[in-house]
Amino acid sequence: MDSPMCLVKNADGELCVEPEAIDYLMGLKQKVVVVSVVGLYRTGKSYLMNKLAQKRSGFALGATIQSKTKGIWMWCVPHPEKTDHTLVLLDTEGLGDVEKGDSKNDAWIFSLAILLSSTLVYNSRGTIDNDAVEKLQYVNELTEMIKVKSSTDNEEEGEGTQFMQFFPNFVWTVRDFTLKLEMDSREITPDEYLENSLKLKTGTSKKINDYNFPRECIRNFFPSRKCFVFPSPTTPDNMQRLDSMDEAELSELFREVADTFCRFIFQESRMKTVIGGHTLTGEMLGHLVNTYVETIAKGNVPCLENAVLAMAKIENQAAVDEGLVVYQKGMEDVKALFPVDINQLSENHLRSETQATKAFMKRSFKDKDGEFLQALAEDISKHYGDLSKQNKDASEKKCKDLLEKLSAQMDQGMKEGTYATPGGYELYCNHHDNIVAQYRAEPNKGVRAEEILEQFLKDKSAESNSILQADKQLTENEKEIQAEKKKTAELEQEKAAFREQQAEMERTIENNRISQEKYLKEMKEKMEEERKQQQQEFNRTLERRMQEQKDLLEKGHKEKAELMRQEILEIKKRDELERETNTQNQKVLMELFNRQAVGQKEQMEMLMRELNNRSQTPVQVVERLVPQPSCIVM
Repeated sequence: MDSPMCLVKNADGELCVEPEAIDYLMGLKQKVVVVSVVGLYRTGKSYLMNKLAQKRSGFALGATIQSKTKGIWMWCVPHPEKTDHTLVLLDTEGLGDVEKGDSKNDAWIFSLAILLSSTLVYNSRGTIDNDAVEKLQYVNELTEMIKVKSSTDNEEEGEGTQFMQFFPNFVWTVRDFTLKLEMDSREITPDEYLENSLKLKTGTSKKINDYNFPRECIRNFFPSRKCFVFPSPTTPDNMQRLDSMDEAELSELFREVADTFCRFIFQESRMKTVIGGHTLTGEMLGHLVNTYVETIAKGNVPCLENAVLAMAKIENQAAVDEGLVVYQKGMEDVKALFPVDINQLSENHLRSETQATKAFMKRSFKDKDGEFLQALAEDISKHYGDLSKQNKDASEKKCKDLLEKLSAQMDQGMKEGTYATPGGYELYCNHHDNIVAQYRAEPNKGVRAEEILEQFLKDKSAESNSILQADKQLTENEKEIQAEKKKTAELEQEKAAFREQQAEMERTIENNRISQEKYLKEMKEKMEEERKQQQQEFNRTLERRMQEQKDLLEKGHKEKAELMRQEILEIKKRDELERETNTQNQKVLMELFNRQAVGQKEQMEMLMRELNNRSQTPVQVVERLVPQPSCIVM
């Protein structure tokens, strides 16, 4: 992307997505790291984003009091340090713009930045004093603007535990900072400066509660916090031409802090993830943007769980489609060779099916009931069925064309009366046996070779019998013996056709067994992968909460520390319950797949029994007959 484009337009207080930007995201298949910058208007947010894009210009800069950025603008650039990743920079409309006069609109912009980001940069000027903290008022309203789960009690969400699992890392950048970083005559770091500014006061008065509330919100919602303090980049007189100044003209200390800030963002900002720890591509981010903005436009509160489920449904269907395409491409080579034998077709089928399943598993997530994996299996089965039919049709055509070519001379002889003479039956049998021998010598006839030959012999049966009965050289007893020989040959061929069908059925049963085992294995591995991601997510949350409790104890907030301890116990209990539920759901799903596998196996075995029962009668007849050398198919 050469320059930024508007992602979310703010027109007269109404938010809507820009289709061109969404289309760009939909075409972005790489994993994304999303960095948003928010803050009061005219505080230099756009400069930071241009710096992260490693460009001198891009996001609009300005020296007037009028806000330059409206809505949310996006710039997608290759990540400087993560190969095959895209850095998505989101520059948001300045908060507190007097021209808007609608704080609700600011709150939605702020909420969207949080929902879409893996790192949130809050940009302010001057110092982090009480006024600066209170200007971050939108944090106090987050529980009203965002829901984590569709059916969760508000009080539980208000604790911030669930929010902190899914909220971005928080970076506070303080611009035009002029104070000395000292506390109690000791030099402190910018991070210590931030933490000191967020320190809670002891007491329960309304004034103290009002003071503590925004700080508690920031601490609860953003346990991962970082701070950078920037001196003024140049003299006040030069600020008006900041966007046209050369980098070397800026303050050296300012440039050092800016470089440190960029290194931190590049190295520490994680990939964008959603509930369950699944990492997002640009395409998936596009789905999220659509869902959140549509929800806000309808006057509803965005819900992380619902948005992720909606996105998962779209992505999983796309994973099914992608898997089917992989399978179809994998079968193109063998399709070009039709007709082929059942083993060659099956081997290509199993190999392509494995590739398709891997492609599906790589893209899919939260397919908890196996609905989409099952859909892929059904689509592959249907396509394999179509290919099997095409292969049979190709085999039938080749075999019939071959027999037509081989029997052309004999058919001509029938028309000319060649066999309507004494001894004609023997001549007919010689020609007949020669046709069968040449047919059998022809390679690569496919899966219907014996069946088509069986049909050919049956079609010639009446013709052969009329020649036999008309041959005056044979006695009635000899005619009876020859008729028995012909019947034996036909039954032997029928037996060969049944063996051909039986081999195909056995290979189909084996294919189904291999496929079912593979699907179960892939499903287990996928569930285990998602379980590990959830556990890592939980461990991060627990670790941060325990650190927060430790900090509260060290600072003498015993009552709040006790509440935090109880909350930690509740987190552990909820996690244990969720793990038990997931384990039970996985068990049910595996049992369902096993039952389906057993059902398919029983169905195929029933078909096999029917086939065997059909084949027993002619086989027994054949065994009672004594084969003779004339007109016998071998």
